[in-house]
Amino acid sequence: MSELRERSDAELLALHVDGDPDAFGELFGRHRDRLWAVALRTMGNPEDAADGLQEGMIAAFRRAGSFRGDAAVTTWLHRVVVNSCLDRLRAMKVRRAEPLPDDLEERADRGALVSATDVELDPAQLTVADERRRMVLAALRTLTPDQRAALVLVDMEGYSVAEAAEMLDVAEGTVKSRCFRGRAKLAPLLGVLAPTGGDVPHAGNPPETADVPTTGPPRGPPADRA
Repeated sequence: MSELRERSDAELLALHVDGDPDAFGELFGRHRDRLWAVALRTMGNPEDAADGLQEGMIAAFRRAGSFRGDAAVTTWLHRVVVNSCLDRLRAMKVRRAEPLPDDLEERADRGALVSATDVELDPAQLTVADERRRMVLAALRTLTPDQRAALVLVDMEGYSVAEAAEMLDVAEGTVKSRCFRGRAKLAPLLGVLAPTGGDVPHAGNPPETADVPTTGPPRGPPADRA
């Protein structure tokens, strides 16, 4: 395993295709937290996010041989996971209204989801920060799946429009349009947060309020479901 840690993403994927039993697990472990962040914000709750992430990773596990190398491996992984999440959202069609889960703070120190300043806040401030995050998650769920995916990648995960377009397999202009429409819809919902420092999501400057806590992604490589 120590030898695998020295390998590049592309090398790990190639080793997996060649039959190495540990290569995909090492690759998944490297990018698990970022992929989980995208899945959680796109799906809106940990249960659906876990399903979306696992289905995406199973697809990547099985289709690794089709990777052509015309994009970075991490871009390809994001594309597979986002597509898996979007497929689930579209299949749901009309999502029933559900309260946000109470366990979003568990293991909140994993991944790129928690603001580094949170560890310095007192309990009262943490309560306010948690409520703001819940507002952002709830607001995101009002967007169409395509708008949500674009905003998550560009405004919250900090990818460029070009990178997001590659992950979503659409034109850059389409990403810009989805982000514009999504921000317009979020503005009245999250405008109450703006006076504290411009927390409404905006491209190129991921806001603190976008740092949604997570219950933590599934551990290890995905298990195929019977």
